[in-house]
Amino acid sequence: MDQSLPSLLAHARAAARVAAEGIGSTPPIAIATKTTLSDLVTEFDVLAEQLIRAELAVRTPDVAVVGEEGGGELADLYWSVDPIDGTVNFAHGVPIWAVSIGLVREGQPVAGVVLAPALGQEFYAAQGLGAFLVVSKGGAASEAPRRLQVSRTPQLGTSLLASGFPYDLRDPATNNFRQWEAMHRASHACRRLGAASLDVCYVAAGWFDGFWELDLHPWDVAAASIVLAEAGGRLSEHDGGANWLLSGDVVASNGHLHDELLAALAATRRG
Repeated sequence: MDQSLPSLLAHARAAARVAAEGIGSTPPIAIATKTTLSDLVTEFDVLAEQLIRAELAVRTPDVAVVGEEGGGELADLYWSVDPIDGTVNFAHGVPIWAVSIGLVREGQPVAGVVLAPALGQEFYAAQGLGAFLVVSKGGAASEAPRRLQVSRTPQLGTSLLASGFPYDLRDPATNNFRQWEAMHRASHACRRLGAASLDVCYVAAGWFDGFWELDLHPWDVAAASIVLAEAGGRLSEHDGGANWLLSGDVVASNGHLHDELLAALAATRRG
């Protein structure tokens, strides 16, 4: 089976080219809603995932595929695909979106790529081989791959954090408003990019020190999580548990401030 990083990068780049056609397209991008008015899907989400699935079916026919648009069944070995993470950004012309492809074996991500073509950023990693970033301009790499390492920020008070919000903001159990305000006060600042895969990769790159979110799906973080792990970071659920990939309850950090971040989030939920 062809599970190499160069092959993954090729699949993701092809999908990114398809998606990029939607930026500034005429006629405008066709948009539909899924579960809520803010849960969008565009024609390019569907086209990009179809392309990825077709390539994976040829190269790894015995490996299951689970994608945001096409669904699929979890297996001992499966591809986790988000053709456009950050669809709301994409649909509005905001360049913060990514193509994410991760390989999950026995519940653990083992390889992944996260490409943000409009930003010229390509993140990739494989278990035991490290995590890397390639910066590109006009589709061509402008520098050699840079090995990623998480930040050394030791405490929450001097950290830069990131988070996101679920599509259904009416549910107080998952809407994240209280945690957002509390973490903004507890840290140096918080940022919301609108693409969880990039949030986690930015922790891996040392640009963010931590990230938390609720109600995520495996395709949101499968690829990015191996990038973070290989960069020396830590992932868990909000209670410190290890089922974050399936529960959607994700806390990611540089590891140094992880326990303090968990405690701060827990205190907010109790408040």
